[in-house]
Amino acid sequence: MDAVLNVDHSFTGKNWRSRVDGDEVARDRRATALAQRLELPAIVAQILADREIELDQAEAYLAPTLRDLLPDPSSFRDMDQAVARLVRAIGAGEKIAVFGDYDVDGATSSALLLRFMRAVGGDIQAYIPDRIAEGYGPNAPALLKLAADGVRVVVTVDCGITAFEPLAAAAQAGLDVIVLDHHVAEPQLPTAVAVVNPNRFDENAGHGYLAAVGVCFLTTIALNRALRAAGHYQGRAEPNLLQWLDLVALGTVADVVPLVGLNRAFVQQGLKVLAGRRNTGLSALADVAGLDSRPEAYHLGFVLGPRVNAGGRVGEAGLGTRLLAADDPAEAAELARRLDAYNGDRRAIEAEVLTAAVTQAEAAGAAATSLVMVGDAGWHPGVIGIVAARLRERFGVPACVIAWDGAVGKGSGRSVPGVALGPAVLAAQQAGLLINGGGHAMAAGFTVARDRFADFQAFMTERIEAALAAAPLTQRLNIDAVVTPGGANRDLFDAMAQVGPFGAGNAEPRLACPAVKLVKADVVGENHVRCIFSGREGGRLKGIAFRAMDSDLGPALLSTGGKPVHVAGHLRADDWQGRNGVQMIIDDAAWAQ
Repeated sequence: MDAVLNVDHSFTGKNWRSRVDGDEVARDRRATALAQRLELPAIVAQILADREIELDQAEAYLAPTLRDLLPDPSSFRDMDQAVARLVRAIGAGEKIAVFGDYDVDGATSSALLLRFMRAVGGDIQAYIPDRIAEGYGPNAPALLKLAADGVRVVVTVDCGITAFEPLAAAAQAGLDVIVLDHHVAEPQLPTAVAVVNPNRFDENAGHGYLAAVGVCFLTTIALNRALRAAGHYQGRAEPNLLQWLDLVALGTVADVVPLVGLNRAFVQQGLKVLAGRRNTGLSALADVAGLDSRPEAYHLGFVLGPRVNAGGRVGEAGLGTRLLAADDPAEAAELARRLDAYNGDRRAIEAEVLTAAVTQAEAAGAAATSLVMVGDAGWHPGVIGIVAARLRERFGVPACVIAWDGAVGKGSGRSVPGVALGPAVLAAQQAGLLINGGGHAMAAGFTVARDRFADFQAFMTERIEAALAAAPLTQRLNIDAVVTPGGANRDLFDAMAQVGPFGAGNAEPRLACPAVKLVKADVVGENHVRCIFSGREGGRLKGIAFRAMDSDLGPALLSTGGKPVHVAGHLRADDWQGRNGVQMIIDDAAWAQ
C-alpha cells in the first residue's frame, strides 16, 4: 500500500499508513453502504469500515447497551460460590474486608464494593497495601492482622491471582478469601473460597478483556440478585447499580484494557453517570483538576486517573479508594486537594527519573534493540510504570524500568501491540527467574533479585524477539482520514464521537491535514509546542504537540520557514471560555512534497 500523503519518513521517522491494511475496495464499499444507510458523514463511515463493522452491526456498535452485552454473571467460574459466601457474611453481620491494589483499577474496584456493601448493610472495610513497604498484592502480615481484628471474609480485587503463599496463610488463620481479579492466571489457583477471573485457564466465558472493576461490577449484579432472592430487601431499599458505572468507566479506561464489547458499554454509560456528578469524590476531583466540560474517555485516562493513582505512587496508598468512596463533600474536597498535590510531586519525580532513564537507554543502544530495560537504585518505584510507558513511546519497543533497593529490584513494564508482556513475565517467574511477577498483555510488574537479573533480561529479550519475528514492528503511524483544517471542525468531532469511547482496542481516529502552513509556533510549558496552521482553502486550526521538544518533532515545527507540511493528530474539544471549537493534538508532521 502507498504511504498516506506519500509520507515514508516523517519528522519522527515514521511511515504514515492507512490504519487497516487489506482490501481497500471492499472497505470503501462497506463505508459507502454505512454512510448511506445510517446517514453518517463519510469519514465516520470510513472509520467504522476500518474497524470491520458490518452494516447489520453498526447501529448496535454506535449505541452499545448493557442490556444487550451483559453476560449472566453466573457463567463465570466460581461466581456462585463467591456470591453464596458473601450473602452469608452480610446476613450474619460478619466483618468483610476488601483488599485492593493501589492503582486506579484497584481503587475503583475497592470503592465499588465499599459502596455496594454499605448500601446493603454489610460490615466492610478496605485495606490498600503501601507500594514501597508492602509491595503489590496480598501479603501474609496484612491478612493475619485483618484476621486478628475479627475479619472473616477478605475479597481481593485487582490482585491475588498469584498470591499463593499469602492466601494459604490466610486460610490457615481461618480467613475465607474471595479473589476477584483479571490478571493472567497460572494453571494452579491460589487457596480461596472462590476465584473469579475471566483469565483463568479453565475460563471460557470470553470476557478476558475486562478490567478488575468490570469483574467486580458483575459480582455486584450477581450478589444483588442473590440478596433479592433471599428476601434481603424486604423493608430495605434495593440499590441502583447503574449509579456506580462512573467508577467502572474510570477503572476500565485507566487500566488500558481494550475498549471492546462490554467495556465500550461500561465506559459510554459510565461517562453519562459521571456527567451527572453524583459521586462526591469524583466531583471534587473534577473540580480540583479544572474539568468543567463534558467528560470524555480522555479525561478518565489523562486527567482523573493520574490523580487517583498519585496517592499510591508517591503518597498515601489508600487515598484514591477513600476519595472514590467518600460521601462527605468537605472530606472529598480535602482528599482531592491532597491527591492533586501528590500528582504534582509525581510529575516532578517522573521527569527526573525519565531523564536518567533515557540517558541510560541511549547509552545501552536502545535505538537498535527489541527491549529497553533500565534501572537504578535512586529511582522512585512509584513512577517506574509511567517512565516505562514514556520509554516505549520514545523507542517504539517494549520497555521495563527497575527501581533497585539493595539486592532486589521492583520493576514495571509496558508493551506494544503484538507483544504480550504479562505472559512473558509470568513465564519468567515460573522459570524461577523472578521473586514474583505477572500482568496482562500491555503491562506487567515484577520483583527480581540482582543475581538473577542478567538471566531474566536474556529470557525476556529472547521471548520478545521471538514475538517480533512472528509479527515485526514497524515505525508506522496509522492514519484514519485526510481532512483540511477547515473541515476539522466541531461538527466532525461530534460525529466521530459516535464511534467512541476511544482507547486501547478502539483507537481514537487520527486525522492528517495536508500541505498546511504554520501561521504561529512557539514553546509552551517546559517542552510543548503550540501552533496555528492554515490550509490552502484558508481554514485555520489550532494545535499543540505535547513533549515535542523531547524529539525531532518540536524543533522541526519551530523551523518550517513557511514551507508547507503535513500534520497528523487527534481532535479535541476546545470549550475554553464558552468556545465550541476544536484543536488538534499533534502526533507527527512531515514535509509536504
